[in-house]
Amino acid sequence: MGSRPCPDPAPRQRWRTTLSSDTLQQFVLPITSRTPIYSSRDSLFSLRLWFSFVMSSPEIASLSWGQMKVKGCSATYKDCKVWPGGSRTWDWRETGTNHSPGVQPADLEEVVQKGVKTVVIGRGMSEALQVPASTVEYLKKNGIDVVVLQTEKAVAEYNALAARGVKVGGVFHSTC
Repeated sequence: MGSRPCPDPAPRQRWRTTLSSDTLQQFVLPITSRTPIYSSRDSLFSLRLWFSFVMSSPEIASLSWGQMKVKGCSATYKDCKVWPGGSRTWDWRETGTNHSPGVQPADLEEVVQKGVKTVVIGRGMSEALQVPASTVEYLKKNGIDVVVLQTEKAVAEYNALAARGVKVGGVFHSTC
């Protein structure tokens, strides 16, 4: 059911490094709440960090009527879902989505499960795709900011958020 995600290589990779205090001051590292931090041995101060490498949200490279391309993916989408580290076709048949009543919470579950902080919804070039209040409420209940726009504006907003390093995902309809 649904297409294979693209590229989404190893969603979470484990990395281990040892840094001196001087080196540590030069870097800002993504640390999760589960990251154990250990300190010194003997008189030398060394710091070992285990952290999860968090994928960034992919740029939407191009958009035209009925076609979308995501950077790093060879697929061309009509409608797509994107999240940090990947993308795939948004197949409305999976959830019974139509222009009305529109985007359902089930359409967004996969993106939400990727741990996004913001979801951008593209309603189509002519904004024919509806977004019911129940869908916006679903996102807000999960502590996720939501942006609903005409698709060209939605792609621009999504790319701007992704460029700033926001953990953003989205669903985009590229026709009506």
